[in-house]
Amino acid sequence: MTTRIHIAPALAGLAAALIAAAALVAGSSAPRAEAAPTASKNIVQTAVAAGQFNTLVALVKKAGLAGALSGSGKLTVFAPTDAAFKKVPKATLAKLGQDRALLKSVLLYHVARGNLRAAQVAKLTSAPTLNGKRVRVSVRNGSVYLNGSSRVTKVDVAASNGTIHVIDRVLIPPSS
Repeated sequence: MTTRIHIAPALAGLAAALIAAAALVAGSSAPRAEAAPTASKNIVQTAVAAGQFNTLVALVKKAGLAGALSGSGKLTVFAPTDAAFKKVPKATLAKLGQDRALLKSVLLYHVARGNLRAAQVAKLTSAPTLNGKRVRVSVRNGSVYLNGSSRVTKVDVAASNGTIHVIDRVLIPPSS
């Protein structure tokens, strides 16, 4: 019997944050997303439509962050894919599912204030996130990495309220 944890709402926020991080690395050789001239969908709607952020969106909703990520304020989300969430140990996901404050903190670690495009991200050494901690940014062999191991795989996915950068690993904030 498999226990399924619904983390899509919380992940939506995380995806938004991750996407924001990807925008900061536009100067890298990471594949670029085709940006619509004028995006009509917000970050959450864009993540849902992409079909690869189901876990993130579920977690974002569970954490109560969908409204904040759908508002008019400009945000950058470094969004982990469903495949990235599969790399997270089940015990960690279960803990996040049971602790809304911790889930919110982890998801907000994927979001930066402002519309950070990849070219901007690539020039940074770190970026402040909405959970109060900074995510480290580095460029190696033409690819942008967050915290040394999470690679930005797609950049500059446009949304009406910011940018999403796709990442291949979930970011875990450093402990205080």
